Amino acid sequence: MFRKQSDDEAPSASIPAQAPGTAPAKAEPKQRSTSVVIFALMIAMLLAMLDNMIVGTAMPTIVGELGGLDHLSWVVTAYTLATAASTPIWGKLGDMYGRKGVFLTSIAVFLGGSALSGMAQSMGELIGFRAIQGLGAGGLMVGVMAIIGDLVPPRERGRYQGIMAGVMAVAMIGGPLVGGTLTDHLGWRWIFYINLPLGAVALAAITAVLHLPKKRSQGRIDYTGAALLTVGITALVLITTWGGNEYDWGSAQILGLGAVGVLSLVAFVFVEQRVAEPVLPLHIFRNPNFTLVTAIGFLVGFVMFGSTTFLPLYQQTVQGATATNSGLLLLPMLLGMLVVSLVAGRVTTATGKYKIFPIIGGFLITTGMFLLSTMDTETTRFSSGLYMAVLGMGMGCLMQTTMLVAQNSVEMKDMGVGSSSATLFRTLGGSFGVAILGALFTSQVRDTMAERAGGKAAAVTSGSAQLDPASLKKLPPGIRDAYTHAVASGAHQVFLWGALISIIGFLAAWFVKEVPLRGGPAKSADGDEATAQAAPVAETV
Repeated sequence: MFRKQSDDEAPSASIPAQAPGTAPAKAEPKQRSTSVVIFALMIAMLLAMLDNMIVGTAMPTIVGELGGLDHLSWVVTAYTLATAASTPIWGKLGDMYGRKGVFLTSIAVFLGGSALSGMAQSMGELIGFRAIQGLGAGGLMVGVMAIIGDLVPPRERGRYQGIMAGVMAVAMIGGPLVGGTLTDHLGWRWIFYINLPLGAVALAAITAVLHLPKKRSQGRIDYTGAALLTVGITALVLITTWGGNEYDWGSAQILGLGAVGVLSLVAFVFVEQRVAEPVLPLHIFRNPNFTLVTAIGFLVGFVMFGSTTFLPLYQQTVQGATATNSGLLLLPMLLGMLVVSLVAGRVTTATGKYKIFPIIGGFLITTGMFLLSTMDTETTRFSSGLYMAVLGMGMGCLMQTTMLVAQNSVEMKDMGVGSSSATLFRTLGGSFGVAILGALFTSQVRDTMAERAGGKAAAVTSGSAQLDPASLKKLPPGIRDAYTHAVASGAHQVFLWGALISIIGFLAAWFVKEVPLRGGPAKSADGDEATAQAAPVAETV
C-alpha cells in the first residue's frame, strides 16, 4: 500500500542539522550539481516553449507535403489544447507521487510525441501526434516551476528569474529562425527530431543528479474532477480558437461549446469541494495573493501572446521586414524583458521585497501597449523598437514575479498544483488574447479595406486578413497601399485594447500584499545574517 508522507518527512527535516562552525565537506560538488539540474530544467523549459514557436514557419512546407490545408489550424490547436488540459493534472501527480518521476515521465511523453510527429505520413497523424506532444509539454512547464520551487526557497528564487526570462527570449526569437533554417536545409521533420538530443540531455542530467525526497500517497486520483476540468478547458480553448474563424461567435457550435464549458466547470467546482484528493484544491484560491497574481498572470499571457502574434505581421506588412528580420526586430522587447527580469530577481533575493515589481510592470505594460497603439504607416523601426522595449521591461517585472508570489502563497505540499494553476491561467490568457485580439484585428482590417478599396477588398481579405510579403508585392499599388493602412489600423485596435485590459492588471497589483518570502536569511548567534534557510538547494540535490 502507498503511505502518505507525513509532515515530519518534509525535505527540510530529512537532513540532520549540521553542527555550528563546521563547513559542508561537499559544498562545491553540490553547487555544481545544482547548476547541472538548473541547466537540465532550462532545457526542458526551452523544449516546451520552442516547440510552440518553431512550427509556424514550417507549416507551408508541411501542408505542401501532407496536404490537409483545411485542418491546418489543428496542428497548433491540438498541441495547445493538450498542454492546457494536462497542466493541472501533471501538477497534482507531482504533489502526490513525487516530482522527479512525474517530470521524467512528462519528458518521455514529449519526446515520444516529437518522434512520432517527425514520422507522420498524413495531416491526421500529425495532429494526433502533436496532441501527444502537448500532453508531455504540459508536464514540462509545471515540472520546471515546481522543482525549482522545491529546490530553491522563494527568497533565493529571484536570482533564477533572469535565466528563465533568457530561455523565453531564446524561444521567442529562435523559434521562427530555427524552424525556417531546419525546414530549408534538413526538412520540416527535423523541427521535431531536434527535440530528441536536447531531451536526452535533460533526461540524463535529471536522472543522475536530481535527488528529491520520495513521496507516496494513499489518496486516489480525482478522475472525475480531471475529466470535468479537461472538458471545460477544451471547450474554452476551442471557443477561442474557432470563434470568429471557423464559426461565427453567435453560431450554434460556439454557443454550444460555451454551454458545455460553463456546465463542466460548475460541476468541477462542485466535485472538488467533496473529494479527498482534488486535482485542483480550491482552498489555494482562498489566499488573496495567490488569486491576485493568478489573475495578473492571465492578463500578462493575454497581452504578451497577443502582442507577439501581431507585431511581426505589422513589421512585415507595414515596415517591409522579412520573416527572419521580423523575429530579430523583436529583440528590443525581449532584451528589455531579460534585463529587467534579471534585475528584479537580484533585488528580490537581496531585499525580500517584491510588491513594487508588479506595480511597475503593470504601469510599463500599459504604457508600452498604448505607445504601440500609436503606430501607423509612417512609424520608423527605431520608434517601434523603443515602444517594444517599454513593453518588454513591463513583462520582465511580471513574468517570473507572479510565479514567485504564487508559489510563496501555497504550502509546500501544494507546490505542484500552485505552479500548474499559475501556468494554466497564463496559458489560457494567451489563448484568449490571441483569439479575441485576432477577431478585433480581422474585423478592423476588413472594414478599413472596404473603406479604401471598395469592392476590390474582398479579393484580398476573403478567407484571411493576412498576406505574406511575397504575395503583398504582387498586388496593384492602390490595393497594396490600402492593405498596408488596414493592417496598421488593425494593429492600432489590438494594442489599444491591450492597453485598456492591462490597466486591470496594474490596478490589481496594488492589492498584492508583501508577505515575507520563505527561506530568507536567518540571524546567526553573533547577529550577522546567515544563509541557513537557503539550505534546501544543497540538501535536495
